[in-house]
Amino acid sequence: MPRETTQLRVGRITKAHGLKGGIKLELYTDDPDRRFTPGAVFTLQVPDDSPWAGKTITLDELRWYNGHPVAFFEGVGDRTAAETLARAILWVEQDADAETGEDDAWYDHQLVGLEVLRDGVSVGRVARVDHLPAQDLLAIDTPSRGEVLVPFVAAIVPAVDIAAGTVTVTPPTGLFEDPEDTSRPETIS
Repeated sequence: MPRETTQLRVGRITKAHGLKGGIKLELYTDDPDRRFTPGAVFTLQVPDDSPWAGKTITLDELRWYNGHPVAFFEGVGDRTAAETLARAILWVEQDADAETGEDDAWYDHQLVGLEVLRDGVSVGRVARVDHLPAQDLLAIDTPSRGEVLVPFVAAIVPAVDIAAGTVTVTPPTGLFEDPEDTSRPETIS
Protein backbone atom coordinates (compact mmCIF):
# COMPACT_ATOMS: atom_id res chain seq x y z
CA MET A 1 0.00 0.00 0.00
CA PRO A 2 1.51 3.38 -0.98
CA ARG A 3 2.21 5.77 1.87
CA GLU A 4 -0.03 8.79 2.08
CA THR A 5 1.74 12.13 1.70
CA THR A 6 0.64 15.70 1.75
CA GLN A 7 2.21 18.92 0.53
CA LEU A 8 3.36 21.40 3.17
CA ARG A 9 3.98 25.06 2.36
CA VAL A 10 7.41 25.94 3.73
CA GLY A 11 8.33 29.22 2.08
CA ARG A 12 7.76 31.93 -0.49
CA ILE A 13 10.30 33.45 -2.83
CA THR A 14 10.21 37.22 -2.46
CA LYS A 15 12.80 38.61 -4.88
CA ALA A 16 16.21 38.17 -6.46
CA HIS A 17 19.28 38.89 -4.32
CA GLY A 18 22.56 39.85 -5.97
CA LEU A 19 23.77 38.88 -9.44
CA LYS A 20 24.58 35.17 -8.96
CA GLY A 21 21.06 33.73 -8.69
CA GLY A 22 20.42 34.28 -4.99
CA ILE A 23 16.75 34.49 -3.99
CA LYS A 24 15.37 36.02 -0.80
CA LEU A 25 12.86 33.81 1.02
CA GLU A 26 10.00 34.29 3.44
CA LEU A 27 10.00 31.14 5.57
CA TYR A 28 6.82 29.39 6.75
CA THR A 29 8.66 26.81 8.83
CA ASP A 30 10.10 26.92 12.32
CA ASP A 31 12.80 24.46 11.29
CA PRO A 32 14.64 25.89 8.24
CA ASP A 33 17.78 23.89 9.06
CA ARG A 34 15.83 20.67 8.47
CA ARG A 35 13.67 21.83 5.55
CA PHE A 36 16.26 23.83 3.61
CA THR A 37 19.22 21.46 3.34
CA PRO A 38 21.29 21.08 0.16
CA GLY A 39 19.50 18.67 -2.17
CA ALA A 40 16.02 19.42 -0.78
CA VAL A 41 13.43 19.35 -3.57
CA PHE A 42 10.52 21.80 -3.60
CA THR A 43 7.36 21.81 -5.70
CA LEU A 44 6.68 25.28 -7.07
CA GLN A 45 3.32 27.04 -6.93
CA VAL A 46 3.44 29.57 -9.74
CA PRO A 47 0.97 30.97 -12.31
CA ASP A 48 0.12 28.59 -15.16
CA ASP A 49 1.92 30.83 -17.68
CA SER A 50 5.19 30.78 -15.71
CA PRO A 51 8.16 28.91 -17.23
CA TRP A 52 8.36 27.11 -13.84
CA ALA A 53 4.76 25.80 -13.93
CA GLY A 54 4.60 22.09 -13.06
CA LYS A 55 8.29 21.93 -12.12
CA THR A 56 10.29 21.26 -8.99
CA ILE A 57 13.44 23.01 -7.87
CA THR A 58 16.44 21.68 -5.90
CA LEU A 59 18.27 23.68 -3.24
CA ASP A 60 22.03 24.13 -3.59
CA GLU A 61 22.54 26.25 -0.48
CA LEU A 62 20.77 28.45 2.07
CA ARG A 63 22.70 31.43 3.39
CA TRP A 64 21.76 34.13 5.86
CA TYR A 65 22.38 37.81 5.08
CA ASN A 66 21.56 40.33 7.82
CA GLY A 67 19.21 37.80 9.39
CA HIS A 68 17.33 37.11 6.13
CA PRO A 69 17.43 33.74 4.33
CA VAL A 70 18.78 33.69 0.78
CA ALA A 71 18.53 30.50 -1.26
CA PHE A 72 20.58 29.31 -4.20
CA PHE A 73 18.89 26.70 -6.42
CA GLU A 74 20.19 24.36 -9.12
CA GLY A 75 19.68 25.87 -12.58
CA VAL A 76 19.25 29.42 -11.28
CA GLY A 77 22.64 30.94 -12.02
CA ASP A 78 21.95 34.64 -12.44
CA ARG A 79 19.65 37.46 -11.42
CA THR A 80 17.48 37.17 -14.55
CA ALA A 81 16.67 33.52 -13.80
CA ALA A 82 16.07 34.34 -10.14
CA GLU A 83 13.59 37.10 -11.06
CA THR A 84 11.42 34.57 -12.94
CA LEU A 85 10.76 32.85 -9.60
CA ALA A 86 9.57 35.93 -7.68
CA ARG A 87 6.46 35.23 -5.56
CA ALA A 88 6.62 31.46 -6.09
CA ILE A 89 5.43 29.35 -3.14
CA LEU A 90 7.66 26.45 -2.07
CA TRP A 91 6.03 23.14 -1.05
CA VAL A 92 7.55 19.88 0.20
CA GLU A 93 6.22 16.33 0.47
CA GLN A 94 5.51 15.20 4.03
CA ASP A 95 4.14 11.95 5.41
CA ALA A 96 0.51 12.68 6.24
CA ASP A 97 0.89 11.28 9.76
CA ALA A 98 4.29 12.81 10.48
CA GLU A 99 4.66 14.81 13.67
CA THR A 100 5.96 18.37 13.68
CA GLY A 101 8.51 17.59 16.38
CA GLU A 102 7.09 20.25 18.70
CA ASP A 103 4.49 19.76 21.44
CA ASP A 104 2.47 22.87 20.60
CA ALA A 105 2.82 22.96 16.80
CA TRP A 106 0.58 21.48 14.14
CA TYR A 107 0.53 21.35 10.39
CA ASP A 108 -2.38 23.10 8.68
CA HIS A 109 -3.68 19.81 7.27
CA GLN A 110 -3.92 18.41 10.82
CA LEU A 111 -6.13 21.31 11.95
CA VAL A 112 -8.45 21.68 8.96
CA GLY A 113 -11.70 19.83 9.59
CA LEU A 114 -11.36 19.65 13.39
CA GLU A 115 -14.49 20.34 15.39
CA VAL A 116 -14.30 23.58 17.39
CA LEU A 117 -15.64 23.39 20.96
CA ARG A 118 -16.59 26.27 23.24
CA ASP A 119 -17.62 25.26 26.76
CA GLY A 120 -17.94 21.68 25.46
CA VAL A 121 -20.42 22.68 22.73
CA SER A 122 -19.59 22.56 19.02
CA VAL A 123 -19.51 26.01 17.38
CA GLY A 124 -18.11 24.95 13.98
CA ARG A 125 -15.18 23.39 12.13
CA VAL A 126 -11.73 24.67 11.20
CA ALA A 127 -11.86 25.58 7.49
CA ARG A 128 -8.26 26.78 7.08
CA VAL A 129 -5.32 28.44 8.84
CA ASP A 130 -4.30 31.94 7.76
CA HIS A 131 -0.65 32.81 8.39
CA LEU A 132 -0.30 36.54 8.94
CA PRO A 133 2.81 38.46 10.01
CA ALA A 134 1.47 39.22 13.50
CA GLN A 135 -0.09 35.82 14.27
CA ASP A 136 -1.90 32.86 12.76
CA LEU A 137 -5.69 32.83 12.53
CA LEU A 138 -8.05 29.85 12.50
CA ALA A 139 -10.86 30.37 9.98
CA ILE A 140 -13.85 28.58 11.49
CA ASP A 141 -17.02 27.79 9.56
CA THR A 142 -19.97 28.28 11.89
CA PRO A 143 -23.65 27.59 11.25
CA SER A 144 -24.80 30.87 12.84
CA ARG A 145 -22.21 33.51 11.77
CA GLY A 146 -20.55 32.05 8.69
CA GLU A 147 -16.76 32.32 8.83
CA VAL A 148 -15.23 33.50 12.10
CA LEU A 149 -11.51 34.30 12.36
CA VAL A 150 -9.98 33.31 15.70
CA PRO A 151 -6.44 34.31 16.74
CA PHE A 152 -4.46 31.07 17.11
CA VAL A 153 -2.93 31.98 20.49
CA ALA A 154 -2.91 29.96 23.72
CA ALA A 155 -5.18 32.44 25.54
CA ILE A 156 -8.00 31.87 23.02
CA VAL A 157 -7.15 28.36 21.75
CA PRO A 158 -5.97 26.57 24.90
CA ALA A 159 -6.25 22.99 23.57
CA VAL A 160 -5.81 21.12 20.31
CA ASP A 161 -6.51 17.38 20.41
CA ILE A 162 -5.69 15.86 17.03
CA ALA A 163 -6.59 12.34 18.22
CA ALA A 164 -10.04 13.45 19.43
CA GLY A 165 -10.52 15.70 16.39
CA THR A 166 -11.20 18.81 18.43
CA VAL A 167 -9.97 22.34 19.06
CA THR A 168 -11.09 24.05 22.27
CA VAL A 169 -11.62 27.80 22.16
CA THR A 170 -12.22 30.38 24.92
CA PRO A 171 -12.96 33.48 22.85
CA PRO A 172 -14.01 36.88 24.11
CA THR A 173 -17.74 37.60 24.13
CA GLY A 174 -19.06 38.59 20.75
CA LEU A 175 -16.70 36.53 18.60
CA PHE A 176 -19.20 33.73 17.99
CA GLU A 177 -22.43 35.59 18.79
CA ASP A 178 -23.88 38.98 18.14
CA PRO A 179 -23.03 41.33 21.00
CA GLU A 180 -25.99 42.50 22.98
CA ASP A 181 -27.48 45.75 21.81
CA THR A 182 -26.13 48.34 24.24
CA SER A 183 -27.41 51.38 22.41
CA ARG A 184 -29.62 53.79 24.32
CA PRO A 185 -33.31 53.71 23.52
CA GLU A 186 -34.51 56.58 21.41
CA THR A 187 -36.14 59.37 23.36
CA ILE A 188 -39.01 61.35 21.97
CA SER A 189 -38.85 65.08 22.59
